[in-house]
Amino acid sequence: MTPAPFTADDYKARMERAATSAADAGLAGLLVAPGPDLVWLTGYQPTATTERLTLLVLAPGQEPTLVVPTLEAPDAERAPGAPVLTLRDWTDGMDPYSVTAPLLEVNGRFGVSDNAWAMHLLGLQQALPGTSYASLTESLPMLRAVKDAHELERLAAAGAAADAAYEEILKVRFSGRKELDLAADLADLLRQFGHSQVDFTVVGSGPNGANPHHEAGERTIENGDMVVLDFGGLKHGYGSDTSRTVHVGEPDAEEQKVHALVREAQNAGCAAVQPGIACQEIDRVARAVIDEAGYGAYFIHRTGHGIGVTTHEPPYMIEGEEQPLVPGMCFSVEPGVYLPGRFGVRIEDIVTVTEEGGHRLNSTARELAIVE
Repeated sequence: MTPAPFTADDYKARMERAATSAADAGLAGLLVAPGPDLVWLTGYQPTATTERLTLLVLAPGQEPTLVVPTLEAPDAERAPGAPVLTLRDWTDGMDPYSVTAPLLEVNGRFGVSDNAWAMHLLGLQQALPGTSYASLTESLPMLRAVKDAHELERLAAAGAAADAAYEEILKVRFSGRKELDLAADLADLLRQFGHSQVDFTVVGSGPNGANPHHEAGERTIENGDMVVLDFGGLKHGYGSDTSRTVHVGEPDAEEQKVHALVREAQNAGCAAVQPGIACQEIDRVARAVIDEAGYGAYFIHRTGHGIGVTTHEPPYMIEGEEQPLVPGMCFSVEPGVYLPGRFGVRIEDIVTVTEEGGHRLNSTARELAIVE
């Protein structure tokens, strides 16, 4: 079932919350370039990102204003958030920074979306030498972190679709086929189950599984291989990301041991999710299980990352991240063990924080599946 689209009122509420959050952070406002932040705030995504300045300006007590090239204004006017925006267009030959500068406090410090072009910031700084800028990841890292009920519905649907893809891939022959073949199968399945965008399909077989972000390649999968599967993308504009590790034929004793260890660590990390605890505690709990078993040196990445309109975003489950968990946050819990030259194991679910604890958005079996 397709969820109801977000309304102009939804986007208005997001923009108001963003402007208030900026003021609370001591910022004069926010400058949002094309990318996931602009989509989340307005529903607008230019058909092509070009050198022409497109910028949403948000500031407390000021009407949200989207500066757009005149040739793209008709598309911007059709965006679902357009009814609660002021559009200010500029034509080729004009100075877009002189159009934008009157919207900015002359000596203000502004949060800027991370993917803004340097040439645009430099142009604004030249027009307003008293301004300064900070990335949104630095200044407002939790801007999109807490999801509302409609966003959670989309994340749950994306997770269910990824689960369906995993159930189907277990029916496919692995032995004798290239990693690239399995990756293509996974991509096709994600689209079959409603994904509009496939972001990654990691297939790491045998020793390649010891590289957490291995790009599926020409290696032929063999009987006796452990195979790490990590895949996801966007459905209804929201992300999926799940990992399972399977084995071709019967595993040996150490393969079973390491898989059981990672499963224990992943269960511990998920069980630790509670409102109010720091993000780093999820990493600590999962990592402690692996450390105590003597494999700590082989767990070489953070335990998790946030997910929403992108498949990787704040908050991060990593030592040093003291941000408390808040109901509505969604993130991965994905410990792993990677033995160089031999094999790797990773198990990953998306978890959302509730008032009572954590709720997994992935429900496929976490036991070591045996495939052919």
